[in-house]
Amino acid sequence: MADKTESPTELPKPAPKDNIVVTQHTVTINHQQINYTVTTGTMVLKEETTSKGEKEGQFEGEKPKAEVFFIAYTKDDSKKSERPITFSFNGGPGSSSVWLHMGLLGPKRVSMRDAENTPPPYTLLDNEFSLLDMTDLVFIDPVSTGYSRVIPGETAKDFHGFKKDIESVGDFIRLYASRYSRWQSPKFLIGESYGTTRAAGLSQYLQQRHGMYLNGLMLVSSVLDFQTLDFFPENDLPYILFLPTYTATAWYHKKLSPKLQRKSLRKVLDEVEAFALGEYATALMKGSSLTPPAYKTIQRKLSEYTGLSETYIDHSHLRIQDGRFFKELLRFERRTVGRLDSRFKGIDRDSAGENGDYDPSYPAIQGPYTATFNHYVREDLKFESDLPYEVIAGLYQNWSYKEFENRYVSVSDTLRKAMHQNPHLKIFVASGYYDLATPHFATEYTFNHLGLAPELSKNITMGYYEAGHMMYVNVECLAKMKQDLAQFLNDAIMP
Repeated sequence: MADKTESPTELPKPAPKDNIVVTQHTVTINHQQINYTVTTGTMVLKEETTSKGEKEGQFEGEKPKAEVFFIAYTKDDSKKSERPITFSFNGGPGSSSVWLHMGLLGPKRVSMRDAENTPPPYTLLDNEFSLLDMTDLVFIDPVSTGYSRVIPGETAKDFHGFKKDIESVGDFIRLYASRYSRWQSPKFLIGESYGTTRAAGLSQYLQQRHGMYLNGLMLVSSVLDFQTLDFFPENDLPYILFLPTYTATAWYHKKLSPKLQRKSLRKVLDEVEAFALGEYATALMKGSSLTPPAYKTIQRKLSEYTGLSETYIDHSHLRIQDGRFFKELLRFERRTVGRLDSRFKGIDRDSAGENGDYDPSYPAIQGPYTATFNHYVREDLKFESDLPYEVIAGLYQNWSYKEFENRYVSVSDTLRKAMHQNPHLKIFVASGYYDLATPHFATEYTFNHLGLAPELSKNITMGYYEAGHMMYVNVECLAKMKQDLAQFLNDAIMP
């Protein structure tokens, strides 16, 4: 008789657990010593499951879906119900929270040169401009960024879309507030770039789904209406809204006429913004009905305000795309200008192309932030993982916007609804004059078209800085942002 070999019984996989490390630290901010606790790790995000069949809809349990990485800074010896808490994230889509964390808000900041590449190795400094003296801080890495990952067996793509992203980040905020007893704390969100899109969506989601009402949003390099950024042949809006930043860039690189170069940046912008909303917008609206003399006038003024030749502007039919501007402004110097920060200059393989090979401002910033964070999280915060920390996961190319089929992505009306339903919600908007990713004039246009009740317009504060998308890489701008954000927090908590 042949032996019967029993197959080993497969043991059930252990349920995923939170992985949390707690450390103690001290920093000096505004000549005040701050003792604080850092909670670093992953929290398991679960979703309710319901039955199907005859008992369809009945609650069955919670299914682990993802592990969300976060770093929370809390000031010691403070009363949680009175101490503000700010949840922070960046954009992409597909970016970790490292930029706002290590550049603006956290108690450590990256040391780097302004508007030029910093040689490695890179270092961290105590951040004397940290917002930790004003508010506790929680930095969130959305699923697939940083160390955040789906649970094995789940599909990462399910989290890579407008609606699910807002839901998962919102559910994490709810879970954190419950676990760490922060429901009574004054609550704020701060997002950068696509993170401002997320923040606006969260303002409504948190109210409707969890009954969580916020005190304020801080929007850094804002984009709430994607129509303002889409250079499409039938969409003239970006040509108008990018023009002031083209002018600022040309002014910075000294490509304007001596008359304009002698003026301050703000005075030059006042002039070009009036032209953009007046003569230029009217000319583009007229299209081919624009008379030849009027065309010539606009052509000449565009050349004056951009530093580009009248011939180039004529060949562009008075419409200057952003990618072409990056290449054209410094073409005869064999240099390109940055998208995230147009003060930075790059070198292409040759100078004959239509668009630059890369954005020179991104690698100048990426290297210092990536190296210092990977060192900091292990050495100072004692969190160890062999996973790569996904600074930029590159999800934007396949990000789902199915909720906006056949129309532009926009959360401006979502923000309006949240403010009408919560009239105490305050908004701070930070814009960089050299930001060619989310230009300040496009942001102003969006907020001027929110459709807010007039009495709520006082809830919105704008801040402007002479740097780019990540304006805090300039130390003077960082210091000014700290003052502006601190004032905003005070005003939002004690109206």
